[in-house]
Amino acid sequence: MAPPLLMRNRNYRLLFTAGALTNLGDGLIVLALPWLASLMTRDPVAIAAVAAASRLPWLLFSVPAGVIIDRVDRRKLIARTDLLRAAIVCGILLLAVSEPVPGGEWALAGLAFLLGSAEVMRDNAAQTILPSIVPAGDLEAANGQMWSAEQITGQFIGPPLAGLLIGTAIALPFGLDVVALIIAAGLVWMITLPAPLRASSRFWLSLVEGVSWMRRDTSLLRLAIVLGLVNFLDMMAVTVTVLFSQEILGLSAVEHGLLLSVAAVGAVAGSLSAPAVARGIGAQSSLYLALAIWGVGYAVIGLSSNTLVVSAAMFALMAGSMLWNVITVSWRQRRVPSELLGRVNSIYRCFGWGAMPLGAMAGGLVVAFLEADAGREAALRMPFLVAAAGSGALLIYALFRLRLR
Repeated sequence: MAPPLLMRNRNYRLLFTAGALTNLGDGLIVLALPWLASLMTRDPVAIAAVAAASRLPWLLFSVPAGVIIDRVDRRKLIARTDLLRAAIVCGILLLAVSEPVPGGEWALAGLAFLLGSAEVMRDNAAQTILPSIVPAGDLEAANGQMWSAEQITGQFIGPPLAGLLIGTAIALPFGLDVVALIIAAGLVWMITLPAPLRASSRFWLSLVEGVSWMRRDTSLLRLAIVLGLVNFLDMMAVTVTVLFSQEILGLSAVEHGLLLSVAAVGAVAGSLSAPAVARGIGAQSSLYLALAIWGVGYAVIGLSSNTLVVSAAMFALMAGSMLWNVITVSWRQRRVPSELLGRVNSIYRCFGWGAMPLGAMAGGLVVAFLEADAGREAALRMPFLVAAAGSGALLIYALFRLRLR
C-alpha cells in the first residue's frame, strides 16, 4: 500500500501547510473585516461595499493575472504575493487601532480591494501549480485534502478564534494573519520544481491564446457561467450574514464565529467525501446534487429564526460547495494543458469569482431598498430566498445543458 500523499510528496506537504496557514489568516479576516466594518457603520450598503471591494479584483484582474502566471515561476509568485498580502493587512491593522474617523469604512474598502487584488494572483497561481506537484491520478485526493485543511483552518478555527480575539482587541486577528502569511511565504519558497514552461513572450498573444482555448471548450465555458451565477447568489446571502446573525439570531462575535465553524465542518465533510460521492453517483450527478443542496439550504435559512436550524443549513450549503469544488477543479486541472492552465484557469475564475462583488452589492442594495416598506427583518431574509430560487433555476438549466465530457 502506497504511503499517504502528504508523507511521500515533500512539495505537496509544503504547499499543503502553506495553504492551511494562509487560510487560517483568511478565516480570521472573514469575520474580523466585516465586524470591523460593522463597528464603523450600520449602513448595509457600506458594509456590502467592503465585501464587494475584496471580490471586485476577481472581475477586473483575473484574466491578465492568468497571463502573468503562465510567464513566471509560480512558486516565487505565490511567496511574493503572500508577503504583499501581509503588508496590506498591516495597513488594515493600523486602521483598526486608529481613532474612528468619518468615512473610515471607505478606507477599509480600499484596503480590502488591495488585499483582494493580491489574492487573485496568489490563489490562481496556487491552483495552477498543483498539477506540477502531484500526479494526475492524485488530483481528487490532493484537492480534497487541501480543501479540507483550508476549511478547517479558514472556517472551523479562524472565525471563532477571531471572535475570541475581537473580545480582547479588534486588531489581534489582523496581527495573527500577518504572521501566518509570512510563514506561508517561507514554506512556498522552499518548494523545488523544474523550470516552468513559458507562455509567448508577447502579452497580448498569450492572452488571446487563453481566451481562444476557453471559447472552443463549450463545456468549460458553460460551467464557468453557471459558477458565476452560483457565486453571485451566494455573495448576496453571505454579505448580509453578519447582520442576519446579529439582528435576527441575536449572536455575539464569538457565537457568529461558532456558526461559521459549523459551516466549516460541513465543508470538511464535503471535501473528504467528494471523491467517494463522485465514484458512487458520477461527477455529473454530483453537480446536480450540489445545486439541489444550495436551493434547499438557502430557503431554510431565509425562513428560519432558529440558530440550530440555520447552522444545519449552513453545514449542508458548505458540504455542497466543497463537493462542487473538488469535482470541477480536478476535472479542469486534468482537462487544460499545463502551459495554458494559468490563463484558462484565470478566465474561468473571472466568470466564477468576478460575479462575487456584483452579488455582494446586490445583497446590500436589496436590504436597503426593502427595509423601509417590508421591515428590517424581511429585508435581511430576502437575499437568502432569492438565492434559493436562483439555485433552483440553475439546477433546471444544468439538467439540460451542463455536461462534464
